[in-house]
Amino acid sequence: MVRGGSTLVYKLGGWMPPIGISLVLDGFSSFMLVTVNLVALLVNIYSINYMLRYTAKWKFYTLFLLMIAGMNGVVITGDLFNLYVFLEIAAIASYALVAFGIEHEELEASFKYAVMGSIASSFILLGIIFLYSYTSTLNMADIGRVLLDKGPGRIIGFIIPMFIFGFGLKAALVPFHAWLPDAHPAAPAPISAMLSGVLIKSLGVYALCRILFNVIGVGESLSLVLMFLGAISMVVGVFLAVGQWDLKRLLAYHSISQIGYVILGIGLGTPLGILGGLFHLFNHSIFKSLLFLNSGSVEYATGTRDLQKMGGLASKMPVTGTTNLIASMSIAGIPPFNGFWSKLIIIIAAVQAGRFGYAFWAVLASILTLASFMKVMKYGFYGKLNEAFNNIKEVPLFMRLSVVILAIICVAGGLLLLNGIFLEGARDVLLNGTKYAAVVLRAVK
Repeated sequence: MVRGGSTLVYKLGGWMPPIGISLVLDGFSSFMLVTVNLVALLVNIYSINYMLRYTAKWKFYTLFLLMIAGMNGVVITGDLFNLYVFLEIAAIASYALVAFGIEHEELEASFKYAVMGSIASSFILLGIIFLYSYTSTLNMADIGRVLLDKGPGRIIGFIIPMFIFGFGLKAALVPFHAWLPDAHPAAPAPISAMLSGVLIKSLGVYALCRILFNVIGVGESLSLVLMFLGAISMVVGVFLAVGQWDLKRLLAYHSISQIGYVILGIGLGTPLGILGGLFHLFNHSIFKSLLFLNSGSVEYATGTRDLQKMGGLASKMPVTGTTNLIASMSIAGIPPFNGFWSKLIIIIAAVQAGRFGYAFWAVLASILTLASFMKVMKYGFYGKLNEAFNNIKEVPLFMRLSVVILAIICVAGGLLLLNGIFLEGARDVLLNGTKYAAVVLRAVK
């Protein structure tokens, strides 16, 4: 392990990059590792009780650990070949986990997800092949060095759309979002939480930002594309969510909308915008995991995801009702919860950058998000209790423990100076752009 400033580079087998394989730990990858593994730990605790209703639990946990390993690999790898390998490990494990339970709905959703994911992977692989043909290297830092020395060339204008399509589909950005509303409701609740909480971020957002910002470089035109994709995802996702009555499908559409905030903030390219985008990425991982786990608790107790068949559940499930209220206020951007601060930073950054239209759409999407979750709380947790649920009770201990910890983070996340802990390091890596090559190559020597 060699320290180069705030960047650590590990040379596998002692072989020097770019010939050898390297693992890179900088501010951005450290931030993502914390996010992925924090959510994975709490989801795993939740699964202790939740998975008791399933058979072949060893298959679930094997696939679950493979998915986590793949995501961690995507985050710390220093070359594009292994990024693709780790991405496929995580993706294939997630296809199987969506189908866990082998009912008609799960199998159909998993097949659709696998087909769309394979198309995305094909475009990513083609982009890597063309980039290798131009630079003759797969190490990301070395690719950045070659592009700085040689110039981007016309082929880069062909490669960038491939990466945007491939990673955009993995991140479920509009218009590449068709697979997500089916995959999330069909999967077991712990997997829905992982898909929305961290998988679409590590395989989609992180990988896209790492390549575009640190390897290729983001100019004004590419920044405009990212902002547009973020804004359209933000608005389309929330409009599709408002009319949903299936609780998990409603949450799935909100995943699309909230990822839009992340891409909009990062796409602004300003220090404040990137900080807000990364902060919202972390916040969304927390409150959306909490919402999906709570939806699993509701289905666990009632056997339904239909909001129209619920009502008054807070009286029977006080922990689930309270934590769901906290998560609802967080995703809607109500102060002092964590979602408010990250959305506020993104909106202020858009105004400071003169992007008033994007700021308006961000505010509108937040208002519609609030309306959507008012419906969830009204029809799901308050009002008259459905007589069919007179005998239900709160979920078991480990399921409650996970959601309580996530709810505490939603409250504390808005009060702690998270940017001083690990957000500034991640922001600086993206702000420094293609200086990533010099930093990593210097750390190796």
